[in-house]
Amino acid sequence: MKGIMVMGTASDVGKTMICTAFCRLLSNEGMRVAPFKSQNMSRFSANTEKGEEMSRAQVLQAEAARTKPVIEMNPILLKPLGNMQSEVRFFGENFKAVDGMAYREQFFDRAIEAIRTSLHKLAETFDVVVIEGAGSPAEVNLNDREIVNMRVADLADVPVLLVADIDRGGAIASIVGTLALLKPQHRARVKGIIINKFHGDVALFEDGVAFIESYTGIRVAGVIPHMMNHGIEEEDMDRVSSIAPAGIDVYDAWAAHMKAHLDWPFVLDIIEGRVD
Repeated sequence: MKGIMVMGTASDVGKTMICTAFCRLLSNEGMRVAPFKSQNMSRFSANTEKGEEMSRAQVLQAEAARTKPVIEMNPILLKPLGNMQSEVRFFGENFKAVDGMAYREQFFDRAIEAIRTSLHKLAETFDVVVIEGAGSPAEVNLNDREIVNMRVADLADVPVLLVADIDRGGAIASIVGTLALLKPQHRARVKGIIINKFHGDVALFEDGVAFIESYTGIRVAGVIPHMMNHGIEEEDMDRVSSIAPAGIDVYDAWAAHMKAHLDWPFVLDIIEGRVD
């Protein structure tokens, strides 16, 4: 499979938005692109043409990729109910609500098979798959049965971009700490780093970029300024978070913003396997 996986140092660092931009940018390169998120926990969903329920985030990413959403783009959907329970959906089929511990015990093998099946089908139909992780890959207490980060990267055998949110502070420490907690074979999958949601003059962070690259040995692929009025629905938002100017294609605008502050040829080289 040709593809790339976007993981974060934490939740809400901007993985969904970056994957959305990659879907449009790769589509602009003339590729048939599929988004993929193995498991999404979200209150918000949409239906495929066949009536199957999947996360709304992957539906929007499919739209950015100029393709129709199919259930294999998000085979597992957990809809939170409160009281530490969620409704469980596999390929749109609804199972009884369970808590987190019961889910890990009862559904792990089924989840791995669903992920394998979905990746295989997407690889048959599309040129490249843009995979979104969840939370952080450094949650060592959960890694024995995690199905959203490095285990998915292993199953798909794709390189990884690691994203940190500088707006919340501690971005350098979160990058270094995340990489330190990864197994050597998983750290080797990380081919680039993105600093997201930057405020101010990017030139002021040049020393930060130099430190990250020298300390980790991994290249910083871009420092992405925070973008107001992007107009794209973000995950777990019940409405658009901001309004794009009239007449502007929001996916093109967001993709152009990303590309302007990203070494896009380097990202393409990662996807094509030209980066060691």
